[in-house]
Amino acid sequence: MAKVDDLDLTILSELSNDASISVPRLSKKIKVNPSVVYSRIKRLVKRKLIERFTIVVNDQELGYQVKSLIGVNMDSKKRDNVIDELFKIDGVREIAEVTGRFDILVTVYAKSLDAMHKIVSDKIGKIDGVISSESFIEMKTRSKAMPYMQSD
Repeated sequence: MAKVDDLDLTILSELSNDASISVPRLSKKIKVNPSVVYSRIKRLVKRKLIERFTIVVNDQELGYQVKSLIGVNMDSKKRDNVIDELFKIDGVREIAEVTGRFDILVTVYAKSLDAMHKIVSDKIGKIDGVISSESFIEMKTRSKAMPYMQSD
């Protein structure tokens, strides 16, 4: 595990909240010299604590009105095929291998409930190696930025 100090954690928290913030604005906000902030960010990237700077797309504004987590049980001998086929489906965003009653959880976005139904029934359900699935339609989401802080 990489060693970080309070300044690194403050920078990580601020960048997690807004990766587009300029170094001068960030340095003013956290009251640290811009050259120090710049070098710290560079070091955090080099040490792979920052993997990349990215954006958050508003999926609803693009028409993706339905988000679902789909728990899938599969034949473990066909694991690679199932995962490869899932990633070929438009709308599949993420696949997580998990513990618990499912083998994987699949995050899927669709433009309507009917489109989600087609993805689950006509595509996921027909993949060779999928034994069963259960869908969880997202009704409402609340989230917060991850505040990075020193652990005791």
